[in-house]
Amino acid sequence: MDIERLMADDRSRVDARLDALFMRAEAPSPRLDAAMRHGVMVGGKRLRPVLAYAAGRALGASDTALDGPAMAVELIHAYSLVHDDLPAMDDDDVRRGQATVHRAYDEATAILAGDALQTLAFEILADTAHPRLPAMVTSLARAAGRDGMAAGQALDLDAVGGHPDLTALATMHRHKTGALIHAAVRLGGLVAVAEDDERLLALEQYAAAIGLAFQIRDDVLDVTGDTAVLGKASGADAAREKPTYPTLLGLEGADAKASALVDEAVTALAPLGEAGHVLASLARYMIERDH
Repeated sequence: MDIERLMADDRSRVDARLDALFMRAEAPSPRLDAAMRHGVMVGGKRLRPVLAYAAGRALGASDTALDGPAMAVELIHAYSLVHDDLPAMDDDDVRRGQATVHRAYDEATAILAGDALQTLAFEILADTAHPRLPAMVTSLARAAGRDGMAAGQALDLDAVGGHPDLTALATMHRHKTGALIHAAVRLGGLVAVAEDDERLLALEQYAAAIGLAFQIRDDVLDVTGDTAVLGKASGADAAREKPTYPTLLGLEGADAKASALVDEAVTALAPLGEAGHVLASLARYMIERDH
């Protein structure tokens, strides 16, 4: 399977729908809309929408039914990056090879753009007509909030300069990165099947494993990657004294841990049979990518 081609097709699909959100002729604040668009449309792998599409398709959902959840999860991801890059957080100048939103505009506009992207995500999701909409909204809210991504960012800030063990590091990453990846897969699954379907549980086990594997690969790329390829500064974690898997396990140990997690993820897909082959390929992509 050409997983890169599949990802490109899904990226084009969701990008067209996201871009349409910012084509308003009379926005109350054109500058705010422009900053939001900069935060969403300037590059990005669109991994979370791709996972939502793949999970839903594996259980029989149509692309049209998956569009809303795919857009919503990417808008949440975009908001998180806009805020993570702020001077009060990671203070980054470059994201996806371009100036971060607070550098391209200003700090106050970046804060507002992140806020508005978050609320737009729930507006899009709430406009999705579906019998399991309450479960989908709850899943995305939990993944983004105090029990998910926001908690992970707080743990990340607390860990700077510290020496957490592997358990604490995994907890941080499962919240900061893994929670939204889990939500993307769960949302796609919920479009297709009821919450008590055993295949949805299999998808969630898969998502938990790939979420951590994805972050471990990010940690490795921060050490070994090239800034021009990554689209952001390499070596940033070490410069900020952030704990990472390579610092605790070494590069080989981190790679081995990520590989083991991918094996765990692929095994979890067994109840899906042949329908899980795209998701299995995406899991392998997690630890083979160069950016």
